[in-house]
Amino acid sequence: MSALISRVTAAAGGAAAVTAVGSFLAVRGDLTLDVGWGRTRRPLGPFGVDIAAPQQVVFTVIADPYLARTPHAMAAKLQVIERGSDMVLAAHHTHLNKRLRATTVETVRFARPDLVAFRLVRGPVPGVTETFQLSATGTGTRLA
Repeated sequence: MSALISRVTAAAGGAAAVTAVGSFLAVRGDLTLDVGWGRTRRPLGPFGVDIAAPQQVVFTVIADPYLARTPHAMAAKLQVIERGSDMVLAAHHTHLNKRLRATTVETVRFARPDLVAFRLVRGPVPGVTETFQLSATGTGTRLA
């Protein structure tokens, strides 16, 4: 009987270890599990904000860390893997605590001066698309 209890305990410990490692890898974005159960696509917006700056300036502030040189202050959070004239492949790093960091890899497409579009390639969720639509207003720029 004690041998059976030992096997059950070992199996439970092994399952707990596999679950812990799997959860750790999923949070970091190294493991994506897409079982397709219960998925519904929903828009999270649209959301918008008015910015008191010209449309071209707002676009440049958003696009320059990707298309030009990434500023030193953003180096721990943004890594441009491949840079083109109107699209980049970039890794975004989010520190969750002292030791755990989530990483998403996205394509970022630019259509000056109106649009910045993000599409998730790799990360802890199955799929995300996001667009920043810029339009000029009488007092500056509307980012939607």
